[in-house]
Amino acid sequence: MSKKTNTLLFILGGTVFNIIITVLCFIVFLVIYSAVLLPVLPEDSAAWALPIIFVASIAVSFFVYRLAVNLVTKKIDMEKHFDPIFGRRPPPRKQD
Repeated sequence: MSKKTNTLLFILGGTVFNIIITVLCFIVFLVIYSAVLLPVLPEDSAAWALPIIFVASIAVSFFVYRLAVNLVTKKIDMEKHFDPIFGRRPPPRKQD
């Protein structure tokens, strides 16, 4: 496979991974809210709880995604297997 194909597959895989993590976090937070907090909080708390759960699931998925990307970049030489998305890196400057 070419570097461009590897880059495309990496971006698509990362996007799918991030969406799955977001959905899983949303479900987990919703279950925690309904099992633990719903009996304690007033009934009108659902109006603000769902947006908070949604934002929290996005934040947690972003954190998990960053950890996964850092782990992958430590194991794989990105410049060897992937093509730059926005253009080539400038060559290193020579020091006198």
